[in-house]
Amino acid sequence: MDYRLNDEDKERIKLLSEVTKNKFKNLTLEQIVRLQELLEKKDYSHEKKANKSKKKLLSQINVEIYKRNDSDIWK
Repeated sequence: MDYRLNDEDKERIKLLSEVTKNKFKNLTLEQIVRLQELLEKKDYSHEKKANKSKKKLLSQINVEIYKRNDSDIWK
């Protein structure tokens, strides 16, 4: 099995570290959508805890995308 990081892995790690530090405050909508795409591609099924975290983060991302697209609702 190949364990080297490709460009998508590096980008996912960078975006995840930014989310860890500042939630979604410093990310643009495009970056959030890109993070969502990268997380959906990544397979965590072999690790139960990581897969649960992925699902939780994806739900938070969906809420953040919704907030930014429909900002009038949240005012």
